[in-house]
Amino acid sequence: MTDPAIETADLAKRYGRITALAGLSMSIQRGDCFGFLGPNGAGKTTAVKLLLGLARPTAGEAWVLGAPVSDERAHRSARERIGYLPELFRYQGWLTAREVLAAHGALAGLERHRWEREIDQALALVGLADRGDDGVGTFSKGMQQRLGLAVALLGHPELVVLDEPTSALDPVGRHDVRQIIRGLRERGTTVFLNSHLLGEVELVCDRVAIVDHGRVIATGTLAELLRADSVRVRVTGLTAEARARLARFGSLEVDGNGLLLRGLGAERVPELVEALVAEGARVYAVEPAQETLEERFLALLQGS
Repeated sequence: MTDPAIETADLAKRYGRITALAGLSMSIQRGDCFGFLGPNGAGKTTAVKLLLGLARPTAGEAWVLGAPVSDERAHRSARERIGYLPELFRYQGWLTAREVLAAHGALAGLERHRWEREIDQALALVGLADRGDDGVGTFSKGMQQRLGLAVALLGHPELVVLDEPTSALDPVGRHDVRQIIRGLRERGTTVFLNSHLLGEVELVCDRVAIVDHGRVIATGTLAELLRADSVRVRVTGLTAEARARLARFGSLEVDGNGLLLRGLGAERVPELVEALVAEGARVYAVEPAQETLEERFLALLQGS
């Protein structure tokens, strides 16, 4: 059986009296696009640093591409197969894009004869094929973000860790990055996506973990996490008193020109419609309504 791309067991990190990460346990299968979500201060960046060997854990263990982070030699070998785009990065403005990529190719240990081909492929993939010989100092913030993504993709890594990869991009750029991520997934690359843009995660990720106070509070596929037991009803002529009497059907919210009922199974929809008609309302449409990732995210944080 193939080892997970990333696995952690009670991984913890403390800085003096401050607990940055408390008992993180999760497993990410190879080839998955995995979304890592949480509010500021939840421990997401600390977790990434521990996985990449940029910080040492206080307790617990983690394995990346089969190598334990506690084994420096094994983990160093695994890091050669990882691409990383940090949230905050800066390249020397006097270097060209090709020179930046060549420097990182050398640091990654790529054979010299592969540089030109790898650099051309990376630039084309992120939409910078015609800007390779331009100085980084002339690049917009969005173009620098694309260059950072190109650096992360050099050498066709097995695992790509992306920290807020679309934060500086316009809608076209975000669309392009989504396409790149889908392409990586299709060729079997594992993508670890750390982002606060829940809509972006919802569009590309196979599985997600929601982290709060340094612990995973929910994990699974989007279908597993997002509840589908809600109904949206387009209705008129319903009084406030009548709405109160309908509370027996579940949590009820006024939603535009209708109602949103949470926690209502499909088997109770005919009963609901009958009750609405009995209250003198006119029913125009009844539709299933799945909650968004943002709604589920906020509900989980409130309950954690």
